[in-house]
Amino acid sequence: MSESLEGKSAVVTGSTKGIGRAVAEALLDAGARVAVSARDEREVAAAGKDLSRVHSKRVLAYRCDVRREADVAALFEEAEHVFGGVDILVNNAGVGIFRNLEDMSLEEWSSVIETNLTGVFLCSRAAIPRMRKRGGGYIVNISSLAGKNAFPTATAYNASKFGLNGMSDALMQEVRHDGIKVTHLMPGSVATHFNDHTPGPEDAWKIQPVDIARIVLDLLTQDPRTLASAVEIRPSKPPKKS
Repeated sequence: MSESLEGKSAVVTGSTKGIGRAVAEALLDAGARVAVSARDEREVAAAGKDLSRVHSKRVLAYRCDVRREADVAALFEEAEHVFGGVDILVNNAGVGIFRNLEDMSLEEWSSVIETNLTGVFLCSRAAIPRMRKRGGGYIVNISSLAGKNAFPTATAYNASKFGLNGMSDALMQEVRHDGIKVTHLMPGSVATHFNDHTPGPEDAWKIQPVDIARIVLDLLTQDPRTLASAVEIRPSKPPKKS
């Protein structure tokens, strides 16, 4: 018997555009209440306004830098205050800075590691006791195939995603008997604004954000007895290498 998302409460990080926005919209369409968040206050307000037009009283727009412990604490306190609790966490906020290690500053390295890994730690740590109070929950970590396949110029990004995969596997085992599921998704090329890219017609072959959102919903609505702890997603027909 599949799970219903009607009335569930979700926090989605990095949800003003791209994968996070698509996931937030899909959750709202399925009847959930959703806290959308990101670092840019104007983008958060705009996303909240857009989503509230269709899903009145089920959207919380709250600025949060997942690298900051105080920001994360405030986000989850507000979500609990407005929604009464937290059932779902989608850790989507992420950054990529691509250059060789010797050319990377400590600030750039820290930005990638703190956003892609420490941010997931902070948000998950805030969510788990709240989910436990609700009798269970679901944490979905948006990782990357870069967490399994290293490549040059991605030293920091590879490190963050390899770490996220290992962290997700360990966390899954820590909380599974509390009724909390943990899955990490590893998409390949996705048509988003990631790394300052502007999606265009040339990206038609790539995975689309809505494709990831469908997979997230499929995971969340699986029978409680099942758990897909890791999912790899690739474009079905990438350009052939010459």
